[in-house]
Amino acid sequence: ELKEIVFIIQSQSNSFHSKRAEDLKRDILKQAADLGKELPTVLLIHEMDGHEGAWTILPLMRDFSVTYGRNSSWIFFCEEDTRIQVVKLLETLGRFDGSKEWFLGKALYDEESTIIHHYAFAENPTVFKFPDFAAGWALSIPLVNKLAKKLKSEPLKSDFTIDLKHEIALYIWQKGEGPHLTPVPEFCTDDVNSYKVDHCATTFSNFLPLCGEPVKKEDVFVAVKTCRKFHGDRIPVVKQTWEREAALIEYYSDYADISIPTIDLGIPNTDRGHCGKTFAILERFLNHSSPRTPWLVIVDDDTLISIFRLRKLLSCYDPNEPVFLGERYGYGLGTGGYSYITGGGGMVFSRIAVQKLLASKCRCYSTDAPDDMVLGMCFSGLGIPITHSPLFHQARPMDYPKGYLSHQIPVSFHKHWNIDPVKVYFTWLAPSTEESLNGKKVGYNREDL
Repeated sequence: ELKEIVFIIQSQSNSFHSKRAEDLKRDILKQAADLGKELPTVLLIHEMDGHEGAWTILPLMRDFSVTYGRNSSWIFFCEEDTRIQVVKLLETLGRFDGSKEWFLGKALYDEESTIIHHYAFAENPTVFKFPDFAAGWALSIPLVNKLAKKLKSEPLKSDFTIDLKHEIALYIWQKGEGPHLTPVPEFCTDDVNSYKVDHCATTFSNFLPLCGEPVKKEDVFVAVKTCRKFHGDRIPVVKQTWEREAALIEYYSDYADISIPTIDLGIPNTDRGHCGKTFAILERFLNHSSPRTPWLVIVDDDTLISIFRLRKLLSCYDPNEPVFLGERYGYGLGTGGYSYITGGGGMVFSRIAVQKLLASKCRCYSTDAPDDMVLGMCFSGLGIPITHSPLFHQARPMDYPKGYLSHQIPVSFHKHWNIDPVKVYFTWLAPSTEESLNGKKVGYNREDL
């Protein structure tokens, strides 16, 4: 029965995202009403119990168990851009015995062991399957109840959340004691309009958001963090690839090199962390750039980014809101903690967010503190939400499953390690003529990367 499914939309509080989640909720309820069925429960994760870590889902299991453990059969999770055919979803879930423990989804796996999964299953990484959230994924209520019980006796470790879909699958599997992911062919990530989707209960609708015109080139200020030892090898890559897409760009270093040119902010280079340098960049953005520049992007010198696509993405955000955008990680979210934007994939700030941050007293506890984590802590204390976009990437294309990247038009990747960064940029991030003209999804030959 439809009323036995609880829908959980993995939503966010930023106005662009919460509106999309509300639209999806309305669509699910309308489909249910059109079927003449009793309406199911549809919840938005960002509205749940003000828990900073609600997006990591496991901390909510006990609430789910208490509230829905008796009268429901399934909890179905999806993203704001997942599109659901309610009738087909009902049929699909109906094939599984809801009194057993089931973990259902579209399976992803690593082709080679990867740093973002702590090199798990290094012998044969393809054996471990984890769900692509974009296709939707489901837990049967007996499994939810079991997880809730486990969480009661063994609270979550206060650890890093890096790739949630992989970490949830690991937690459910419990080193072989819990169920593996069961792949469901009806959970799809093909485009809604694709000819392939006739059998699908779910599809995916948004490869790169665009809301009207892309923001102007002059409205994005790009700050590149570098240091003297990388002037020779990393900066030339930026110049050969994405620098030409940026109208306003400055390189910040511990040494003023006129040939690049770099700006010495008077902060000595640190081997890690760079908090002092990042806060100096934020101060400079407020005090030296044109007060009319609404957006700031801070990247590393080995970040590969498409400013062209970023300008499209930013058309969906209101620069009058405090926006802090990028790839979201978490720290200690099982027990409080905070979310943060991981620096390597690029950190995007609206000017208002920078103003609010610097007006507060929140600063680095040391020059070499991890800048991205300190920023996460500060914004969390200010009540300014972290906004996640899966189009930013802290690692290289080869570190992500092909199936996951297949429904993205990516904005960034990071690291030059063991790859040809120029080739990666031109394969994955360079605007093709077709894309520049009409913004359509483009086919690349990415197989060799």
